[in-house]
Amino acid sequence: MSTTGSTKTKGAGAQPYGVTVGSLGVLGPAAVTDIARSAEAQGYSSIWTVEATGTDAFSLLGAVAHAAPGIDLATGIIPIQLRAPTLVAMTASTLQSLSDDRDVLVGLGVSAPGILRQHGEPPPDRPIAMMREYVALLRECLSGESVTFEGDFWQVRRFRLGMRLGERRPKIVLAALNPQMLRLAGEVADGVLLNYLPASHVPSVVAEVRKGGEAQIICYVHAAAGELERSARSAQRDLLNYALADGYANAFRAAGFGDEVDEARARQSERDREGAIAAISNEMIQAIDFIGTSDEIGAFTQAYVDAGVEYPVLMPLPWGEDRRAVTDETMTAFASSFS
Repeated sequence: MSTTGSTKTKGAGAQPYGVTVGSLGVLGPAAVTDIARSAEAQGYSSIWTVEATGTDAFSLLGAVAHAAPGIDLATGIIPIQLRAPTLVAMTASTLQSLSDDRDVLVGLGVSAPGILRQHGEPPPDRPIAMMREYVALLRECLSGESVTFEGDFWQVRRFRLGMRLGERRPKIVLAALNPQMLRLAGEVADGVLLNYLPASHVPSVVAEVRKGGEAQIICYVHAAAGELERSARSAQRDLLNYALADGYANAFRAAGFGDEVDEARARQSERDREGAIAAISNEMIQAIDFIGTSDEIGAFTQAYVDAGVEYPVLMPLPWGEDRRAVTDETMTAFASSFS
């Protein structure tokens, strides 16, 4: 995978860095193009979109492609249960053909059970096998050759991508939390996307990825410009929602926050929502959903790079009375740490 970002915005060998709009749903889809233009002006290498129950990931990237022609386009993530590999090959290739001077990064993930239920899909019994097969079929479809594929999850007969791509092809990025998926990402993907991970836990996660291979280490860096005492409750609610999901709970425990997770889940099981929120400590907040000044955000970001993250991607947390102003200030602080 390229580590230089768009040639229009960053020179060869420069540190790539991106921004995700996955946390900015409250600003509405129309804000994404303005954010993309701002990101491009500040030297961001890429913009990342999410797909759950709100915006469509690729539609937003199409708008970004027109609004900010010098920035790479990435999904982070699309659930593999909701889009067939053939459709993703078509969609990503369409975007790539319209943006042949920049990278298209297809971020894939096994979606959370709660999101799948809303789409009427059951959680997979064999998520690792499902992801391995998905990536294998997607790569074949992106080749442009005729594809016949007989797998446990997908069967395809004589599919051929109906467009020609140049040398630049969409890259595949796997979202991973736990050891098996981390190793799989290292083995089969161009990059691995880490999320809700403190910098202190990056080295051990990278070690798992490297057991599989040399996928680029991409990581969401969560930050908000502001004061902890004013935004702590927003962070507590955010982290609690993820702590209640088994996959993230296990990752939080591995990162050293088992006490918080166990207490929060116990209080939630007793229908004590306030107690569950209160179980999320300031230490956990500042390790994962950092809140602070511009200089502090820069130092927080640098800790991820020092720990082994090769491609940091800001997840701006729009917590405050003026959500857009907080987003803009956070983006500026993050970008300044690479100038």
